[in-house]
Amino acid sequence: MDSVQAFDRIKDFILIFTSIFYEALPFIVVGAIIAGVLEEMLPQNLIARILPKSKLLGIGMGALLGLTFPMCECGIIPVMRRLLRKGLPLSCCVAYLLAGPIINPVVLFSTYVAFSGMENATEGGRLSYQMGGIMMVICRLSMAFLVSVVTSLVVDRLYQKHGNTLLTPLALPPKEDATGENSKGKNNSGFSRLSRISETALHDFIDISVYLTLGALLAAFSRIWFSHETIAELSRANIAAAILLMMGFAVLLCLCSEADAFVAASFVTLRPAAKLGFLVIGPMVDLKLYMMYTQVFRPKLIWTIFLTVALQVFLYTMIVHYLWENLAPRYVTPPAVTVKSN
Repeated sequence: MDSVQAFDRIKDFILIFTSIFYEALPFIVVGAIIAGVLEEMLPQNLIARILPKSKLLGIGMGALLGLTFPMCECGIIPVMRRLLRKGLPLSCCVAYLLAGPIINPVVLFSTYVAFSGMENATEGGRLSYQMGGIMMVICRLSMAFLVSVVTSLVVDRLYQKHGNTLLTPLALPPKEDATGENSKGKNNSGFSRLSRISETALHDFIDISVYLTLGALLAAFSRIWFSHETIAELSRANIAAAILLMMGFAVLLCLCSEADAFVAASFVTLRPAAKLGFLVIGPMVDLKLYMMYTQVFRPKLIWTIFLTVALQVFLYTMIVHYLWENLAPRYVTPPAVTVKSN
């Protein structure tokens, strides 16, 4: 490789990294502020009171809690642990844990922005039938809901057999006092609350930004080593391998759900199903989450969640691929081409 090629590689790396980082940064800020406000102002035992008696309906509502309490996967685990200690069923907590980082307004809007206009992408002069913003949001939301509900049902069966032995002592409800943390002596003045909100938001922002930076660096490296043409050829020749590759990337990159859509969208020529697999499994299963899960769950429960999620994501994305590739050429209209008159 001569100096010109090396310079071009470095320039491309910097451009890819900065584009991913700065496009995702506003959503990181919004998510951190919302998390800080909810942490300080919202009584957590309210969630347990509004859930219905029906197990399936409760799990479904748990999966949709992210619409009301939007948090990224980095901040959702301590909240979920406190909900467990206040008596919320484990299955409902797992549904919120898995779906909450995806099914929330900030993440869905960032997904729409990242993929907006991609439906007009071309390859070799022809429409490549990529998913645009609306379609990717619908598919990501639907798959995240389905995966979280099915996984929670599996966890519920496991809990019926093993009970609280699946949880660490930090996640068990206290024996004498189940009312939650003691708030006596806590200063609830406006300034003190604002200070705590700012502290929580700043902590979340710094924590998330670290993972975003690392993910953007790794994504930029992967883009250098795996060109668009290589990945496109892989997805055409073997879609199963492409989906597994992107699922593996999601596990290793440890991206925040508020930023991963921009990384997936940067692989313009990759088939939509592989991007979808990346977007669904990443906020549910990755290396940093495994380390965080150990603070709440025993290994038996962690591996049950991980394997159930991975198998479902692969199966559902394969189904989406064959449906999309057969239906899109029939129903997706190519963008109109305007001809300028002399």
